[in-house]
Amino acid sequence: MKNRTIFAFVMWIIMILVLSACSNSGTQSDISTLPTQSSGQIYLYGEIHGNENILDKKFELWYEKYHNQGMRHLFIESAYFTAEFLNIWMKADNNEILDAIYRDWSGTLAQNPKVREFYKKIKKHCPETIFHGTDIGHQYHTTGQRFLEYLRNNNLETSHQYLLAQEAIDQGKHFYRNHDRVYRENKMVENFIREFDKLSGESIMGSYGAAHTGLEAMNYTNSVPSMANQLKEYYGDIIHSKDLSYLAMVIEPYRVDIIEVLGKEYEAMYFGKVDISAFSKDYAYREFWRLENAYDDFMDRPKTGYVLPYDNYPMLVETGQIFVIDYTKTDGSVMRMYYRSDGYVWNNKTLTEGFIVE
Repeated sequence: MKNRTIFAFVMWIIMILVLSACSNSGTQSDISTLPTQSSGQIYLYGEIHGNENILDKKFELWYEKYHNQGMRHLFIESAYFTAEFLNIWMKADNNEILDAIYRDWSGTLAQNPKVREFYKKIKKHCPETIFHGTDIGHQYHTTGQRFLEYLRNNNLETSHQYLLAQEAIDQGKHFYRNHDRVYRENKMVENFIREFDKLSGESIMGSYGAAHTGLEAMNYTNSVPSMANQLKEYYGDIIHSKDLSYLAMVIEPYRVDIIEVLGKEYEAMYFGKVDISAFSKDYAYREFWRLENAYDDFMDRPKTGYVLPYDNYPMLVETGQIFVIDYTKTDGSVMRMYYRSDGYVWNNKTLTEGFIVE
């Protein structure tokens, strides 16, 4: 009897070790095994990083809709150690910490004066904000190492903060060594769950690149569900997601031109040029005009078979609009094309379709 008891105990230990090893292997998250502890709501907002319109909207949402109504926790697409530094800075009487983080952001979309101003506005108007960084350890060799040094200088080498900061650094090293986007997406999910579940039922707002917050599609190479999709699978209906990317296209025309098409002159709102040389060896850039009050004149023109999704345009695209696009080749010659927006959608994107003008 005693031998059987010892054998059972040993087998139980082995089983625990095997399960533990399995849970730590590979890059695919197994969030179904993590215990759910929170019942608050999660409000996610997708963005294009560094865009002034979106930064203004994010601040408006946080200030008016959430912080002023009692919410305190703001989740951001930054590393754990960056958010912890920001929390320390929130209580400081100077901007030294923010300035150092801003320098560390060199070469990224975050090193934008508008981003720095966004954080300063939060400190001034939403002083009870608590940041949570749930991304892998970007800037692990600068911000990350400096945060570890800060903890050591304050005798916190054995703290939970130190452990999580080191974990984020290790995640950053793994990602930049292997360029493994699947690994990153899954770690963002795991880090998010860790930070959210420790809040014991409080609601949060989160701001991330739109690729991470979409609920309709996969992320990157369609090999992994987006962070929001995985969180939706795990938490269910407490996940709410809205894409703010469209705000980047809310721009005023640079000027008003007159363009003649088939013998009729139209007011043409000019929205500037977009460099396309990075993905075309034959073309340098394209320029965009929107013809005013022109749709009825061209709605029945035969189509060319070419389509152009809305995200190719520098401005908003709405149903019932006509666009003129000049493609300038590397040799200086120009090809003019005409597109209209009939309201068709493909893969959750509004399409414009080319039409023939002769």
